[in-house]
Amino acid sequence: MYPTQTLSEKLKLLITVLYPILITQLGLYSMNFFDTIMSGRAGAGDLAGVAIGSSLWVPVFTGLSGILLAITPIVSQYIGAQQEERVSFSVLQGVYLSVALSVIILIGGSLLLNPILSMMELNDHVREVAKGYLIGLSFGILPLFIYSVFRSFIDALGQTRTTMFITLMSLPINLFFNYVLIFGKFGFPKLGGIGAGYASGITYWFILLITLFFILKVRPFRTFALFKHWYGVSLKTWIEQLRIGVPIGFSIFFEVSIFAAVTLLMSAFSTETIAAHQAAINFASLLYMIPLSISMALTIAVGFEVGGKRYHDAKQYSYIGIGFAVGMALLSAFILFFFNDSIAGWYTSDKAVFDLIKVFLIYAVFFQLSDAIAAPIQGALRGYKDVNITLLMSLISYWIIGLPSGYLLAQYTSFGPYGYWIGLSTGLLVAAVTLFLRLRFLQNKKTVNI
Repeated sequence: MYPTQTLSEKLKLLITVLYPILITQLGLYSMNFFDTIMSGRAGAGDLAGVAIGSSLWVPVFTGLSGILLAITPIVSQYIGAQQEERVSFSVLQGVYLSVALSVIILIGGSLLLNPILSMMELNDHVREVAKGYLIGLSFGILPLFIYSVFRSFIDALGQTRTTMFITLMSLPINLFFNYVLIFGKFGFPKLGGIGAGYASGITYWFILLITLFFILKVRPFRTFALFKHWYGVSLKTWIEQLRIGVPIGFSIFFEVSIFAAVTLLMSAFSTETIAAHQAAINFASLLYMIPLSISMALTIAVGFEVGGKRYHDAKQYSYIGIGFAVGMALLSAFILFFFNDSIAGWYTSDKAVFDLIKVFLIYAVFFQLSDAIAAPIQGALRGYKDVNITLLMSLISYWIIGLPSGYLLAQYTSFGPYGYWIGLSTGLLVAAVTLFLRLRFLQNKKTVNI
């Protein structure tokens, strides 16, 4: 990152930071994307089982790993304020915190997984696949969380192409283990959807090892000498990171978990409906990587400018990001509407599931624009380290407005399972409006205080 003077310079720099983040996010999500597609080819029951397992795991991972995103604005502001000597200590404390969070997840999962699955109205095969998928994936939780810290550090330096390269190197590994473990090739056991969990767990270890190589051997990362001094645990630093990270994590959790909650509520419908919903949400989530990546790029750019007290430049970055995200959302909506036949065909050869996927994809069109506004604004607010109000707004928008309205439409109208998707769109729209008002208020306040 470096200071810019004109809008064209800002757009050029933002795109330079953004495109590797986008490729990285698409790469990381494609692991789940291919899990879903390959499991669907193994059978509707395997696809439904992976859907349930993924819906339990993704909110936990995104929420708790969101806590570790605090490293990005912290390091960005240190760099913007030319306080590089403080970076290594903060990153190492983030690694310690990631280990603690991993242990908490593993203990909690071992205690709660069976009771949660038993509460759901699933047939035995779907329940078995969901449980096996999560057990396989659990072997990669520790490296995944440590990697999340290192990635935040790398991205905060503006070196987003490095994380892109790491992700692209890991994709063939994930595809290979998915193929051999789901379908039982080259002498490996045929595990069906369960194999997708083990493939992801193995891949996370490879990602961490590749990342460590870059941090230890490649400039500019090695100049920070992250492991030169092994500092003890600093609870004061943990509290600082948690003060920023917990609201970020819970904001992400409230948004992601509503999608997971809807999938779990779908268990009241047929296996075909669960499978179709998972396929449609899987592709819609792939498209969501675009506004999410813009959000992450804005956290870096806005955090850098705020650290240097260049508030007017931070404001310009915010609106460039939002405008770009809206344009991409229109393109995503076009793809969902006009190519839903082709998309549905990727996931299944079952006619009933195919027809249901097509309808779900039409409903997905409606929350593309809301996502395009809400996600970048959240990224900009994180750059300001303004996270507490965002947490409250996310809670109200998704869980007090979005999910209840979806439940009422699904249970008491002819919309049936599609009612949940209307509720999702409603929650996202409310979040977009309220977050935009918060951003305007904060920017006006910063301008007055200059």
